Amino acid sequence: MSSNERPESDTDRPAARAGGGDLAPPTHDDLMFKVVDDGPPRYTNTTDKPVEYVAVASDTSGGVIGYLWANDTDGAAGWMGRGAAGPEATNGAEPWILLMFRYKAQGLTPTEALAQMAEHPGGPVGRVVAGSRRRAESLEELRAIAKPRRWD
Repeated sequence: MSSNERPESDTDRPAARAGGGDLAPPTHDDLMFKVVDDGPPRYTNTTDKPVEYVAVASDTSGGVIGYLWANDTDGAAGWMGRGAAGPEATNGAEPWILLMFRYKAQGLTPTEALAQMAEHPGGPVGRVVAGSRRRAESLEELRAIAKPRRWD
């Protein structure tokens, strides 16, 4: 069989001849993706206005791994990992982002959500540092504090 010919049956394919078992026939069709919804409600993920923020500390090391921030004017909120915390900063984002989805679905403003997260007991990844609520004049100012890695 030449390289341009398609196998006539499963047994014509090398994997099947070698005892590979029942293999699905090859397909050359384009994949069709169907978007079923836009996912959970989300706050906007950026703002050029001042933000309120709190520090999140690791339950393991006790060090700050990132910051939760919010701005009501733009309906924005998010997580910014602290670069010095390494992978723990990236891994620490998920539970807080899931809480943001929940609070947005409940109709809370970003700063109301921030206040709720500040009261949250935390989890296996981290907890909000008591008394750490501050204000930054912009996300750029918070970035200067967090010094996140490029992908955070």
